[in-house]
Amino acid sequence: MSLRRLYSQLHDNLVSAFNHLLLRHNPTPSIIEFDKILDSLVKAKHYSTAVSLHRQLELKTGIQSSLVTLSILINCFSQLGHISLSFSVFANILKKGYHPNAITLTTLIKGLCLKGEVHQALQFHDKVVAQGFHFNQVSYGTLINGLCKVGKTRQALQLLRQVDGKLVQPNVVMYTTIIDGMCKDKLVNDAFDLYSEMLDKRISPNVFTYNALIYGFCIVGKLKNAIGLLRKMILKNINPSVYSFNILVDAFCKEGKVKKANTMVASMMKNGTKPDVVTYNSLMYGYCMVNDVCKAKYIFNSMAQMGVTSIVYSYNIMINGFCKIKMVDEGMNLFQEMHRKNIIPDTITYSSLIDGLCKFGRISYALELVDEMHHRCQPPNIITYNSILDALCKNNRLDKAIALLTKIKEKGIQLDMFSYNILINGLCKGGRLEDAQKVFEDLLVKGYTLNVYSYNTIINGFCNKGLFDEALTMMSKMKDNGCIPDAITYEILILSLFKENENDKAEKLLREMIARGLL
Repeated sequence: MSLRRLYSQLHDNLVSAFNHLLLRHNPTPSIIEFDKILDSLVKAKHYSTAVSLHRQLELKTGIQSSLVTLSILINCFSQLGHISLSFSVFANILKKGYHPNAITLTTLIKGLCLKGEVHQALQFHDKVVAQGFHFNQVSYGTLINGLCKVGKTRQALQLLRQVDGKLVQPNVVMYTTIIDGMCKDKLVNDAFDLYSEMLDKRISPNVFTYNALIYGFCIVGKLKNAIGLLRKMILKNINPSVYSFNILVDAFCKEGKVKKANTMVASMMKNGTKPDVVTYNSLMYGYCMVNDVCKAKYIFNSMAQMGVTSIVYSYNIMINGFCKIKMVDEGMNLFQEMHRKNIIPDTITYSSLIDGLCKFGRISYALELVDEMHHRCQPPNIITYNSILDALCKNNRLDKAIALLTKIKEKGIQLDMFSYNILINGLCKGGRLEDAQKVFEDLLVKGYTLNVYSYNTIINGFCNKGLFDEALTMMSKMKDNGCIPDAITYEILILSLFKENENDKAEKLLREMIARGLL
């Protein structure tokens, strides 16, 4: 029986049990019996059903809701995003003379945090504390988590300092949440100081604390520190999870250090931790990065033997790897394999294949795949279209490129500077400098921030036509617009000027280039 079927059966059984209680009159069931069923429905995430059944309880019986009942109702409304209804129930609790406990208060705070209304959650906290109500460690853990999720890690640390020893004793969850937030913000040294503070206070870090720090050190490139923490975990008899190892495997692979990544996988297996699909995907990505796609394919083929099922991302890595080394047919074979295995390709799958086909000049086939994307409700994005745009321009099919650009705009897809740079470059190389200039000037008028590549392209276009005054004027405009010429800008102009015996102008630019340290 499937998990979904089991959940459905549980739902039906609980509803049936609740209705049976509603019909029982001798003896009249207590509210505790109803609360147990409502609580079970909430644990199974059937929030709407719990609300509906509570309404029936109120209409069909004279049984009064308890604090537990109303707390369950607050949780339901909070999970469903109906915060105003949650607070209406809270007002009813106070009206009935119940004294809400920390669990009820935490449920309200959690509801506000789930909606991203952390500021209101803090205001509510301050208000009820002033009225003499008390929060517990879970309450403050919820508030700290809410702050960190909206990027207010510093404010979360301030809250920790505010409650430390005065309202509650901080625990591992509070510290770990802030450490995780700091690491994601790349404030790894601050996170490590907080970890040291935990140790000083005899609060034992757990696997999540170490994972957060290992991840933090990896994203700032301090892999030795990350490995040191992994070893410390093992020495403290804290068993690393598959995620602990995967962070390091992925970090080594992203740096192209695939041998070290394999050593980490060996350590992982020696520790009794079985690699998962994420581990193998990281290794495949690492090998593709160093253009060793054969080894990546070997790992891809080995996954099934290891009892690990390939996912869309696994295929995407391999298809992209093959396309980048111009083995597009191998990529197409994997694409067809996905169809045979009923693995649905995503936009990344199609975009990788389309890019590979375009680089091989197989534009008509690439366009067929774009049609297939629409048919399969996988809308192409600007990356997909840029590949086709680039191929059309490189094959001097400029009118079709302009038509495609218009079509992209009509579809409401936002063009990026890469799209415009492709077109400007294509028009310049296709001898349509005036058209390129119109596109360029239009972008300036519309307030686009043109990059150095955009200016270099149009300057090169002017130079190829012998329009050196226009090219030099464009260089001045470039500087005025806050875009600093690079070595390529100077090289284009200097070489073109020397070629046309404009030696004085070329030497002046050469001296300027040397003075700027670009030579």
